Amino acid sequence: MLQRITAYLLIFSLITVNFSRLFIFAGFELNRNYIATKLCENRNRPWLHCDGKCYFAKKIKQAEDKQASDERQSQKSLFQEVYVISSTDVKFHSSLLQVISTPYTPTVPADRPVTIFQPPQLG
Repeated sequence: MLQRITAYLLIFSLITVNFSRLFIFAGFELNRNYIATKLCENRNRPWLHCDGKCYFAKKIKQAEDKQASDERQSQKSLFQEVYVISSTDVKFHSSLLQVISTPYTPTVPADRPVTIFQPPQLG
């Protein structure tokens, strides 16, 4: 049950991130009269026929800036800085690296037929 709730929560959060512009537009359309009369920068100049579009454009710009900064922040967290203090020389001693030869004699168990170990033949 907890896994299902977590899965739904993650899916919902992914959808809200991807459709943030849609939610901003829906909020603008639902509150268009309030935005035009109270929040619009051009409410004192009705001849411009802004009707809150300036407020809508500002909100879209804020959402894009936030998304861009979130992407930059996530990319920063992917990089790790490495500091090399000193370099060390690696020395190989030839006396430790000896090749040991062991004879290999392929044997087939007597209880298994030899034909099993042959590759299939075409045609």
